[in-house]
Amino acid sequence: MIWKPNVTVAAIIEQNGKYLLVEEEPEAGSGLFLNQPAGHLDPGESIMQGAIRETLEETAYTFVPEYVLGIYQWHSQRVDVTYLRFAFGGRVTSHDPERILDHGILRAAWFGLDEIHHMIGRHRSPLVMQCIRDHIAGKRYPLELLTYYES
Repeated sequence: MIWKPNVTVAAIIEQNGKYLLVEEEPEAGSGLFLNQPAGHLDPGESIMQGAIRETLEETAYTFVPEYVLGIYQWHSQRVDVTYLRFAFGGRVTSHDPERILDHGILRAAWFGLDEIHHMIGRHRSPLVMQCIRDHIAGKRYPLELLTYYES
């Protein structure tokens, strides 16, 4: 068997000192977690397209990636899965409050740093806080870092 990590994408969006997060229940009965708008890369889409799609599906906001924040590898002991996360920083341009959010997403909301720190026990993974720390530290890489070839 060939081992492969799960490729995920995430959007780190800060506006007026608050970060856009989702409150989600990934599996029934698993509890409520906080995460950035994030999810698995779909077949046939670029990594950047995946981040745009996931943000819209999970928050009803249109996301415009402006830079690569980082690439993160994390192994979840809970589910014994390794994730390779591509995180983008950027801005939102519009919001559709009537849009139905993805299954498992209870709500999307803006949270201040104090709130985020206070709820660290509810973060879906350590990547939530690490991405915010990297954003605050000013980590920014050009989008041209990633190349997508269509067949």
